[in-house]
Amino acid sequence: MSILFNDKTRTFHLYNDSVSYIMTVLETGQMAQLYFGKRIHHSEDFSHFLEFAFRPMTSYLYDDDYKYTLEHIHQEYGVFGSTDYRDPAAEVLNPDGSRISDFQYQDYTIEKGKPALKGLPATYTENDDEAETLTLILKDPVNGLTLKLFYTIFAEGGIIARSAAFVNEGVSGLHLARAMSLCMDLPDCNYEFIHFSGAWGRERHMKTRMLEQGIQSVGSVRGHSSHNHNPFVILKRPDATEFQGEAIGFSLIYSGNFLAQAEVSTHNETRLLLGIHPHWFDWKLEPGQSFQTPEAVMVYSDKGLNHMSQTFHKLYQTRLARGYWKDKARPILINNWEATYFDFTEDRLVEIASKAKACGVELFVLDDGWFSGRRHEKAGLGDWIANPDLLPAGITGLAQRIEDIGMKFGLWFEPEMVNKDSDLYRNHPEWILKTPKRSISHGRFQYVLDFSRREVVDCIYEMMAKILSEAKVSYVKWDMNRSITECYSAALSADRQGEVFHRYILGVYDLYERLTSRFPQVLFESCASGGARFDPGLLYYAPQGWTSDDSDAVERLKIQYGTSYC
Repeated sequence: MSILFNDKTRTFHLYNDSVSYIMTVLETGQMAQLYFGKRIHHSEDFSHFLEFAFRPMTSYLYDDDYKYTLEHIHQEYGVFGSTDYRDPAAEVLNPDGSRISDFQYQDYTIEKGKPALKGLPATYTENDDEAETLTLILKDPVNGLTLKLFYTIFAEGGIIARSAAFVNEGVSGLHLARAMSLCMDLPDCNYEFIHFSGAWGRERHMKTRMLEQGIQSVGSVRGHSSHNHNPFVILKRPDATEFQGEAIGFSLIYSGNFLAQAEVSTHNETRLLLGIHPHWFDWKLEPGQSFQTPEAVMVYSDKGLNHMSQTFHKLYQTRLARGYWKDKARPILINNWEATYFDFTEDRLVEIASKAKACGVELFVLDDGWFSGRRHEKAGLGDWIANPDLLPAGITGLAQRIEDIGMKFGLWFEPEMVNKDSDLYRNHPEWILKTPKRSISHGRFQYVLDFSRREVVDCIYEMMAKILSEAKVSYVKWDMNRSITECYSAALSADRQGEVFHRYILGVYDLYERLTSRFPQVLFESCASGGARFDPGLLYYAPQGWTSDDSDAVERLKIQYGTSYC
């Protein structure tokens, strides 16, 4: 594993035994992508990968010059409007109303290991010999916006982890209208585009089609990664199989709105973009402020899809999942939901647990209905206090009774939602996402709490932490059953409403981080009506996920098959 820089040709070569990633600084200052694929020998000069052919109807950067056009040069982080007509990796609304950017190379750093991304899940290293990280520093000379491109190459496997950060070092505020995690320009389009799509109860069915000229994409604008599409796509050669041939996997470590897009030019070149979906995204950057994109991971394999998949598995199991439960066998559990729904008593729960114990079950999980006035789906969400009519000694007493019969105890929460019939909503109706003067739509009679607000996350944290600190809770089932509509936060100004979707997910991550840090031996399982947020972003916090609410053995085969790829 190494990262080499040739000062004379201004070329970077990241490589290990499996892969090479090569880029260079153009004379114009932009970063050009030269090669990504099977490991090749190092050379002092890789300029033969650049193409400077004249093409009619092409725009060029300089007067009296037919050499430099960004439309046909493969770029590291393309921007639209200055000779490049493809969809961009970044779009900036400048103070004067223009949207032209020009990120010029300034400097670089190389460091051992891998730095963390503040407030975001990401792969990590446990010692410095596992990876090296290159940071490219570019700057727009007009608006003062600095762009940092991060590349981490791991010692083993064809893995490159990428992300970007924007720092406003200018004198005026500006807006990021698009900030992708990854831009990958490939020299041809002879690939099959594989994605994993479906709906509730049939998540992540594998779909395969040839790339064609134009744009093919999957994504989500539901506020979460969704049942419908997954933030993971594959480009594979048509002759590649499970065990031979070239394949590249692209995975986004993020749980919110995303876009995975392949654009094929009419010259049959491919641009792959992966990151936060630009629809409804608009991030205001005042002078001195910064924005960090989520991490995207690319895996190259010349040994087929199975090798690519195993590379992802090993990386995510050992260097994305964290904590006490990362490498431990999971307990066999029983959940009371289908047995009782809302109709239970404490004695009935203990009776179920006792019979399960006799069958070898190790963990009893109390599902929905244990709190406040939650006797049906229209009330109680948001009031995370045990109902004394059902549980006279609270969660503490029930958990102790379960422990006394030799089992561990687990508890269901849906912390991001609220019912209107709840004390939380009655006290703080302004704490839900809703657009002023517009009707508010519901999902399952639920409304989405505004997790972009620190005080909302603090309130939910205090209620959950109180229960987890007082009772012997060994497992938390974290559910999420509602996509976001009318996305608007009363706490943000009009020019910051484009930040709400992303700030919401940052709030979810913050709550997860605080709870898992304070209660490190509690096993957290992520669930979102089954698989609506089955993504590597949540794996960082919850080392166990609920694949789908569909547990029919035959129907589950396709769900498990698609899920198994990453």
